[in-house]
Amino acid sequence: MTAPLGAHISIAGGVSRAIERGTELACDSIQVFVKNASQWQGKPLAEDEIQRFRQAHTESDIGPLVAHATYLINLAATNPDNLEKSRAALADELDRCDLLGIPSLVVHPGAHLGTGIEAGLQRVAESLQTVLEGLPEGKTRILLENTAGQGTLVGHRLDQLAVIRQLADQDSRIGICIDTCHAFAAGYPLDDRQAYGEFLAELRELFGTQEPSCLHLNDSRHELGARRDRHANLGQGKMSLAVFEWLVHEPHLQQVPMILETPMGDEAEGHRRDLEILRSF
Repeated sequence: MTAPLGAHISIAGGVSRAIERGTELACDSIQVFVKNASQWQGKPLAEDEIQRFRQAHTESDIGPLVAHATYLINLAATNPDNLEKSRAALADELDRCDLLGIPSLVVHPGAHLGTGIEAGLQRVAESLQTVLEGLPEGKTRILLENTAGQGTLVGHRLDQLAVIRQLADQDSRIGICIDTCHAFAAGYPLDDRQAYGEFLAELRELFGTQEPSCLHLNDSRHELGARRDRHANLGQGKMSLAVFEWLVHEPHLQQVPMILETPMGDEAEGHRRDLEILRSF
């Protein structure tokens, strides 16, 4: 048995189209945006589109659903207007996920913009607390994603994600998403067997056995510790294929959706090829 494997799927033409595209790739799990990811606000989801998405998912062989928040969101923003926009956008996307029945929303923590990591972590936690307290009936969990550490982004070390979660004081509503490319770029040598084991041990120590709730399986275009977020197709970057084989067969991760965000290629051939690699292990 292996974990549910899938990819980030386009919602062009309507979010329900993602189920069709994921089915064409034989995905066990998919990740989607729940609105145009390049805009702060999106038009409301039509009731018929919500029902089409839910019905298509029910009738498909696709299991776990994950959403990814817009990259515009910076929960550590120093500009009050940008901070308010970020919090409002996150609340809106959580609402959309609830409507669609998507249980998890992956979010990049944000950038401290020169104020320092400690202050940045505090602002992210305050943002999460504010948003979640404003949605007391919300069912969708936020999954904080580790970053590559480029620029002033926070969250490139596991202990920073743990600090955010602790300060936000919303453990049941905040989980963790681990991106392999980001971890490698941040300096974790995941394709060394001992270091890989130490990384998972640190995850368990900081977050318990229930996390991560999602994995992004991406190779890295750049060297270990480069602090650059550039994904490569599996086996075409600087990471060994071994790490992906280890993760796919990790006993305690068998229920965790493992999502590709590698270059899609023409007619999704990049994703199709990478899924074949994962299934061959």
